[in-house]
Amino acid sequence: MGVRQYLRKASLIVGLDSGEAIDLSELRFRFDIRRGDRQTPNSANIRVYNVGPQIAQRVQLEFTRVVVQAGYDGNYGIIFDGQIKQIRRGRESQTDTYLDITAADGDSAYNYSVTSRSLAAGANTPNDAVSAILRDMARHGIQQGYIPDLPGDPLPRGKVLYGMSRDIMRQIADTTATSWSIQDGKLVMIPQTAYMPGDIPELTYETGVIGLPEQTQNGISLKILLNPNIKIGQAVKLDNEAIQRYQFSLSRGGQLENEQVAPLNKLNNDGLYYVMNVEYQGDTRGDEWFSNLTCLAIDATVTPIFEPTFPLGYNYINSIKRYG
Repeated sequence: MGVRQYLRKASLIVGLDSGEAIDLSELRFRFDIRRGDRQTPNSANIRVYNVGPQIAQRVQLEFTRVVVQAGYDGNYGIIFDGQIKQIRRGRESQTDTYLDITAADGDSAYNYSVTSRSLAAGANTPNDAVSAILRDMARHGIQQGYIPDLPGDPLPRGKVLYGMSRDIMRQIADTTATSWSIQDGKLVMIPQTAYMPGDIPELTYETGVIGLPEQTQNGISLKILLNPNIKIGQAVKLDNEAIQRYQFSLSRGGQLENEQVAPLNKLNNDGLYYVMNVEYQGDTRGDEWFSNLTCLAIDATVTPIFEPTFPLGYNYINSIKRYG
């Protein structure tokens, strides 16, 4: 986060999983990418301008994967890696044509991966079950990402895992108080009372914050210069004094809404927040080059289940209460 953010960089690669690909980075392209810690796949809408007809036809008929990298010179990385789901060709004006790419991250594994396996007696239920599911999702290109050691007791007898892999993952997440998602083709699990280990960047106007963070119904929202290093599930540090406060309703009917909103948009005394959603918006020939974040306050009242080591030490509470 200390890198000065100037001189934009971006690349757009479309191709096959086997490695054959075309680099469209020199053309103008726009993107709207949505990522979150939810189970449903992340998505990307990309518009590429004035693609030659032969290349456009190859993209439309042959290629299945798209990778977008963006950022600044010295702060540059992947913001989306997923499977192409739809290609549309059209024209914006008499001189400009476009190629629209709609893609999803882990969509095939989410929709089609099936698990039919058995665990032997003595197996550690959550950890071994996740390993079994990963073997099935690997057929759809999914690898292992950040997964903590999940709490659980050895099985007293064998157990059968059968059904859609996503449904079994949902059951495991519910019983282990974790959230699971697919990020850049990797299965990730994050405890609901913790966040991923790693650096905790401080987000201020000096490090790319645009305008003022705002307390909303769904959490703390803020816009920053496009930063590929901000990941789903990590912690960031904000200046609470800069956050615009939410106005609660004074009406009788609004009291229930206030009670529902209060756990989601509260502030953390130390300014520590969990990154729940990231939306990237960019235009390689335009003004847009932003990351829009939605964050939740890390709650010091919750006893953490997992205790990874953090750079700021244990004086910063390593737990987060997500749903009040």
